[in-house]
Amino acid sequence: MAKNYSQNASGAAAAQGASGDSEKIRASHLLVKHKDSRRPSSWKEANISRTKEEALSIILAHEARIRSGAATLSELAVSESDCSSARRGGDLGYFGRGEMQKEFEDAAFALKPGELSRVVETSSGLHLIERTG
Repeated sequence: MAKNYSQNASGAAAAQGASGDSEKIRASHLLVKHKDSRRPSSWKEANISRTKEEALSIILAHEARIRSGAATLSELAVSESDCSSARRGGDLGYFGRGEMQKEFEDAAFALKPGELSRVVETSSGLHLIERTG
């Protein structure tokens, strides 16, 4: 039951992404870590002590702001993301299959350019992913 938020739009579409192992996409993300994340620290906070539930509440609020048009993912990522990509508006550049954590990769490859994922959970924390190319 607690995993509903991490299931994204089309696992089938992610599996279909095998149009060639050399396919690369570009994506940006906003990461909210919690105390059980793989590395519970960031450029913003030396020791992240929030619970996964608190992190979920935070990222769902970010998602609501993005979906309502009140902010863009890249605007929020600059100040709110726990990833060092924040200084680039969350831009991760181009990547192919096998370069990211599986849950992240499956979600990113399932998106069409311009689409925003639902919340995706990895060992790094909770992500919103926007496919940009």
